[in-house]
Amino acid sequence: MIELKSADEIDRMAVTGQFVGELLAELSRVAAVSVNLMDVERHARRRIEERGAESCYWDYAPSFGRGPFRNVLCLSVNDAVLHGLPHDYVLRDGDLLTIDMAVGIDGWVADSALSFVVGTPDPADLTLIEATEVALEAAIAAAQPGGRLGDVSAAIGEVARSYGYGVNGEFGGHGIGRTMHEDPHVSNSGRPGRGMKLEPGLTIAIEPWFCRSTDKIRYDADGWTIRSADGSRTAHSEHTVAITPSGPRVLTRRPAPETTPADSTGRPAAAA
Repeated sequence: MIELKSADEIDRMAVTGQFVGELLAELSRVAAVSVNLMDVERHARRRIEERGAESCYWDYAPSFGRGPFRNVLCLSVNDAVLHGLPHDYVLRDGDLLTIDMAVGIDGWVADSALSFVVGTPDPADLTLIEATEVALEAAIAAAQPGGRLGDVSAAIGEVARSYGYGVNGEFGGHGIGRTMHEDPHVSNSGRPGRGMKLEPGLTIAIEPWFCRSTDKIRYDADGWTIRSADGSRTAHSEHTVAITPSGPRVLTRRPAPETTPADSTGRPAAAA
């Protein structure tokens, strides 16, 4: 069932989205060379508790996981792209890290992810990250009232192909609002003009993710962490977006970084 949200409800989701965006920006500064992933996880736990928010990941137990997820972040490194299980790993120079988080505040949820390079970047990694960010912005631009869900999916697929990347159809975006995962599914590839009509009040998480040289994935023994099948690097970008009468409204925009540019760090040079 798809629930269309009122303008007031979208404003309440935006409160959560602002917190998610701000915390992701903060975590991207915390995650540096020689920092343990568990320190990033613990930092997020503390901030979420201080805000009075609730993690949507804690105790999350879908069919594909092995036991409940007992963390507040997905931390995916290098060839890991989705659902990376935080663990005892010290970040190294040149690691490509994806941070994904979803929280609820006062009953309203927001979900967002970003990828960046820790330390010295490989230009190919920056291009991969850029592709997910460009695809995300193209999909947001396509999320117009009166359009079709296929317009959003097609925009992602078109950008992926323009960069030479394949698209895996097993995982994509989703509806969001009172819970982390609601209808509809938002594929990362599709046909324009097809699918459900985009009506004001629809709230969705759009999340393009690409692997550098494959569209196949494999699972770690932990049952959670999803990696590229060939071990190539991966990247993932995500925002929570509301369809409004005047167009798409991004609810999880991050604040502009304190320093620029991102060329030497892999972090976005402007709010993404």
